[in-house]
Amino acid sequence: MTLNHVRFLSFGIVLLYTTIVRAENVQDRAPSNGSRVLRRSDGLQRSRINEPTVLRSQRIVDQRAASLMRLAAASQKSGTAKKPNILVIFGDDIGIPQISAYTMGMMGYRTPNIDRIAKEGAIFTDSYGQQSCTAGRASFILGQEPFRTGLLTIGMPGDPHGIQKWMPTIADVMKTQGYATGQFGKNHLGDRDEHLPTNHGFDEFFGNLYHLNAEEEPEGYFYPKDPEFKKKYGPRGVIKSTADGKIDDTGPLNTKRMPTVDEEFLAAAKDFIDRQHKADKPFFCWFNSTRMHVFTHLKKESLGKTGMGIHADGMVEHDGMVGELLKQLDDLKIADDTIVVYTTDNGAEIALWPDGAMTPFRSEKGTTWEGGMRIPMMVRWPGVVKPGTVYNDPISLIDWFPTLSAAAGVADIKEQMKKGFAGVGGKEFKVHLDGYNFMPYFEGKEKKGPRDTVYYFDQGGNLNALRWNDWKLSFASSKGNIATGTREVTAWAMITNLRMDPYERGLEEGGEAIKFLAQNMWLLVPIQGKVKEFFADFDQYPYQTGSTLNPAGINYGMLRQQDAMKRLKELETMKPSR
Repeated sequence: MTLNHVRFLSFGIVLLYTTIVRAENVQDRAPSNGSRVLRRSDGLQRSRINEPTVLRSQRIVDQRAASLMRLAAASQKSGTAKKPNILVIFGDDIGIPQISAYTMGMMGYRTPNIDRIAKEGAIFTDSYGQQSCTAGRASFILGQEPFRTGLLTIGMPGDPHGIQKWMPTIADVMKTQGYATGQFGKNHLGDRDEHLPTNHGFDEFFGNLYHLNAEEEPEGYFYPKDPEFKKKYGPRGVIKSTADGKIDDTGPLNTKRMPTVDEEFLAAAKDFIDRQHKADKPFFCWFNSTRMHVFTHLKKESLGKTGMGIHADGMVEHDGMVGELLKQLDDLKIADDTIVVYTTDNGAEIALWPDGAMTPFRSEKGTTWEGGMRIPMMVRWPGVVKPGTVYNDPISLIDWFPTLSAAAGVADIKEQMKKGFAGVGGKEFKVHLDGYNFMPYFEGKEKKGPRDTVYYFDQGGNLNALRWNDWKLSFASSKGNIATGTREVTAWAMITNLRMDPYERGLEEGGEAIKFLAQNMWLLVPIQGKVKEFFADFDQYPYQTGSTLNPAGINYGMLRQQDAMKRLKELETMKPSR
């Protein structure tokens, strides 16, 4: 509350006290039978024995003053309170054990700066991303299951498939609340101009548009040397753009630039934060490191830091950059006014280990086993999240859209989006957000997190599994990695209790696994309700079908289906009018 608020309230209380004392003196002089009749709000009457004028006046003043204070506090909270800055830091393909806050140095190195976020805030044990880069990043910034947005798998150069105009981002909401918005580093939500972050709520963007190995392809031995081929099919360079339409290609992200490109992105993010601080404007900054996606290229100063290989060396470098961002908040004295989230997009990538992560969870990135979906996640939220907190309830990247919107002042964003939400610049959105607002849970107002269900869609858009509370039912599963994986559908849904068996080993290694499965078939009934719940209003809101890197689904059956739909439409036009 500002000094002017305090002065105003003090004056009001004095004035209120004087008025009440005068009124009480008049009442005391009025004829009385020894008691006063007071009228309750329900219309009934009760009696109060006279009390001394001063005490009675003081009591009423205290009550009225308290009411005024509550009113002023509520007013300030709803409209005039300082909005928190928001800094979201993403790694890439980083597994849970790669953060020493989870494994206490077991991997042979530590990440003290990332750990600091957990120490000064909270760490999550049951945090979920998606099975691939694009899906994970889309779920965070769009707040919708990638099955709705169609952003289920990695985007390739020139692909028209990407973020669409009808999809609101967190940045779109932040703009309505007076925030400056900036995105720095990896985007991976489409590479055409219409897909750029600055066409979707961000004031400025500086970053790359693909996974690192796609950026490196033009340097490959077998890559065509024809400049026209590269122009047509090759990746764009590192893009700098602004919301006014300016787009600058700063050059390719080649293997020469890769060792230090995160330093470029970090410098841009720090500059953005510094400018908004000087302008006294709240900011939403999304920093996306390229670490630790393959293939890793490090500068000489980072190589050999840990003695545990290039991946560990890269993690230490990445942790240092997180430390620079946290130090900047300290130096600007805005750490207490800034929400900091650290996480990543998908589960650990093991396929190219040791240039890859590791995880105790089953399988890896590209699958719907826990190893493909579980991610590190932590948040520092001064005044809301108690330092040193550990959250065991499930949370998804999708949940940060409504949670951060609530922090910025829009607590009912899900309801508003369903009815129709007006963005800045004449934008109109009407979508179904799948995320939940965790802010009441973080504040201690709710004992349990709002999410009880997690949907596991694979990169082809198949619903492979569903988690409901502690239970996971897998209708299908993947064998292999993100490139070689095949989908297998079992006769029965495979049932796992993720508290008893978080690493999903029981069904294959447990001595009574089939008995356990048979005894818990009752789960199929409520699980069907959860599937129906997701699809209940699916046709009422826009959606985009997913794309695929494998055209194996193209066959005569698909053509016959298209022909059948065409014939049905023709029959519909032939129906006699009534």
